Order: sequence, then structure tokens, then C-alpha cells
Amino acid sequence: MKGRSIAEVLTGAMVLAAAGVFLVYAILHGGRSPQTDGIALTAQFDRVDGLNQGADVKIGGVKIGSVSDLRIDPRTFQAVVTIRIRRDLGLPTDSSAEISSEGLLGGKYVSIVPGGADRLLADGGRITETQGSVSLESLLGRFIFSVTQMNAGGAAAAEPAPAPR
Repeated sequence: MKGRSIAEVLTGAMVLAAAGVFLVYAILHGGRSPQTDGIALTAQFDRVDGLNQGADVKIGGVKIGSVSDLRIDPRTFQAVVTIRIRRDLGLPTDSSAEISSEGLLGGKYVSIVPGGADRLLADGGRITETQGSVSLESLLGRFIFSVTQMNAGGAAAAEPAPAPR
């Protein structure tokens, strides 16, 4: 085996350096860091499966903030989600929040549906109308169970009834 030429070594070093620059850029500018400015709002959910700190908060598919904290309320055992949204958006007090999925295999985000009230949520306010995340595994399990029950019921109906004596 011949020794490597200096050109091959330098080319390999440049490729590794470029990959390192891209990795550092992706880490620093990945867009999943929590928003630190804006108004803080809280909402309680029964389930927040797959929602992480730094996840997006959207209205109509447009990002307006991010999730800054997730914790459990020790009294109600519900998940308390703290979000930070842009100050220039005035959310009505009757707005609702739901945990939505970005797609079949995508991450979760908080979707806000603005209400129609005249009063606005202030910094530290609480969104009271919420809907937790839907577990894809749970839905699939229920579907499989119902199909199995239908097939079992159909098989029992297909058997002839015993003849009267």
C-alpha cells in the first residue's frame, strides 16, 4: 500500500473542518432554544406527550413563541406548560391552546386559537381552555382492538345457531 499524498491528507482535513463548521452552526442556530423575551403565559394539560422545552408556539401555523418550561402541578397532577409569546400580539382571555403534531413522525408544538374577548391576557396570565396531545399509539391500539372485536363478532354471527330440540 502506497503512502498517502499530501493532497489527499489536506483534502480530508478540509472536509472534516467543513463538517465541523456545519455541526457548530446547526447546534447554535437549530431554532429549538426557548424564547427569553415576550410575555409568559401558562396552561394546564392532561397530556403533553412529545412536547419539549423549546418547542414552537404557533397561531395559524406561524411561529409566535416557544415553550419555556414544563412541570407537573403536585395538586392536580396535570402538566403545566409555560410559553413565551411575542409582546406585540394581544391574546384575548378566552383563547385556547392545544398540543398539535407537526406530522406523522414530526415533533409536537402548542397551537393557540385566539378567542373573541375584549380583554387581553397579561404577562403571567393563564390560558384556561386547553386540549392535550393525542397519543398515536393509543389511537392505533383502539383501532386494532375494535377491528378485532368486529371480526370476533362477525365470526360468531357466521356460526349456525344450534338447532332447537
